Amino acid sequence: MGTDTQWGDVDSYLVAETVHEDDALVAARASAREHGLPPIEVAPNQGAFLSLLARMCGARRVLEVGTLAGYSSIWLARAVGPQGRVTTVERDPRHAKVARENHDRAGVSERVDVEVGPALDVLARLVDDGAAPYDLVFIDADKANMPAYLDLAMRLVRSGSVIVGDNVVRRGAVVDPDSPDADVQGVRAFLHALGSDPRLEATALQTVGSKGWDGFAVARVR
Repeated sequence: MGTDTQWGDVDSYLVAETVHEDDALVAARASAREHGLPPIEVAPNQGAFLSLLARMCGARRVLEVGTLAGYSSIWLARAVGPQGRVTTVERDPRHAKVARENHDRAGVSERVDVEVGPALDVLARLVDDGAAPYDLVFIDADKANMPAYLDLAMRLVRSGSVIVGDNVVRRGAVVDPDSPDADVQGVRAFLHALGSDPRLEATALQTVGSKGWDGFAVARVR
């Protein structure tokens, strides 16, 4: 049975062998620490996974819920290409400022729109404004509101769009129906919605690595 240390070591090995982080990506992760942001961005191999997923589904329009320091949105912006667009939503203006600086350094700022404000409000506005459908939606913000984010995302996608939800295992707490943790209950409701919505085909996978024991869910709009 592995330990957190072993999982981290394996992640480091996998990243060294398969992931090519350039200076801008490394700097984006470092800037989060320098500005006191929480160390909760996706791991390098997870960023590469998001990029590959976006490329494989031919995404040109991506919606990200939860920007932090902009690390994952750099991966996604590079995946959509010069003609693509990433809309990323961040509640904290201080985080948004760091993200914009990182986008500039990575040379992708012209294809990334950082929307500042509560995600529920921003997503509702996008719906009201009649935003064009997004090809991929990455939900990586507060977990208590994941069901509401999914509900709004379903109004911003098309047939064939992909929806990814991060941090859905919660170190195993997700199996507890009586958990007092609002994040756990939010994830449980999110997963139930993914699995019971006839418009979606979905799965969820556990992961271990530098981010500990967690997992992600992936769904495709039928």
